[in-house]
Amino acid sequence: MDTGGTRIGRVAGMRPGTMATMASALLLAMTLMPAAASLAAAPAVDAIERPLVDGATDPLRGRAIALGRDGNCLLCHGLVDAGRPTGNLAPPLDGVAARLGAGQIRQRVVNPALTNPNTIMPAYFVVDGLRQVAEPWRGKPILDAQQIEDLVAWLQTLR
Repeated sequence: MDTGGTRIGRVAGMRPGTMATMASALLLAMTLMPAAASLAAAPAVDAIERPLVDGATDPLRGRAIALGRDGNCLLCHGLVDAGRPTGNLAPPLDGVAARLGAGQIRQRVVNPALTNPNTIMPAYFVVDGLRQVAEPWRGKPILDAQQIEDLVAWLQTLR
């Protein structure tokens, strides 16, 4: 399936002619189902195994995303070597790669509600069904596909 020319493909940063990733297929499926039915009837999704983009990742850029305002991960997650206070509302990032595989981490960043409908973690790659989004950010994911892959690459170093 080619989603490059669709709205989801454009939001995901895909070029026309590229193969759809599992994440875009999940997003497409979610937009086609009524919101209530998708949450009530859809089975939990535990992993997105295929990377959202082809090519190299940059774990150092992933660390900058996690520690900076783009990801804002430390608002809720702890990290021993962060060099500043961190949150305690969510599991610590330390050792995350020992607990979860890359596909599981990717899914939790893309849309954590697919695994846990009661999560307080925002979906970093979802644009549909959101409320109270300021005009400059409507239709834009919090992180783009490359940023998510860089973040996953860095999180995979935290054993």
